[in-house]
Amino acid sequence: MIKVGKEYHWEMSHRLSFHKGLCWNIHGHSYKMILELEGELDENGMLLDFYEIDKIVLPLIKEYDHSLIVETNDTKIIEFLKENNFRHKTINYTSTSENLAINFCEQLKPEFSKYKNIKIIRVRVYETFDAYAEVTAKCNE
Repeated sequence: MIKVGKEYHWEMSHRLSFHKGLCWNIHGHSYKMILELEGELDENGMLLDFYEIDKIVLPLIKEYDHSLIVETNDTKIIEFLKENNFRHKTINYTSTSENLAINFCEQLKPEFSKYKNIKIIRVRVYETFDAYAEVTAKCNE
């Protein structure tokens, strides 16, 4: 088995509506995601070309970059964002780094599962430079 990885960066804001402290407020982070893929080399001696990885991952990152992610039940915030034509993405989960890692992995796994030599996908989402959540899933089972 061989492992390859790639880093992605974006800016995004959110709020944790359940939080009792400062994170209840709208605030932003410089996010980083590290994507790792594990599997067997193909006939060219690669797991998967980094350009192919970018074709899969970059559209997802662009959806979130410079957006306010907001839960579907946060209707006052959504109304404000729409009225002012602010960039936002509505999500059906709480915007913790744990849930972001799970969601990104769930969205990316079907695409990487198209490559039969890829066995494992790992997604690590950093909300700050020193705090992250990570999820690992098996591909092609």
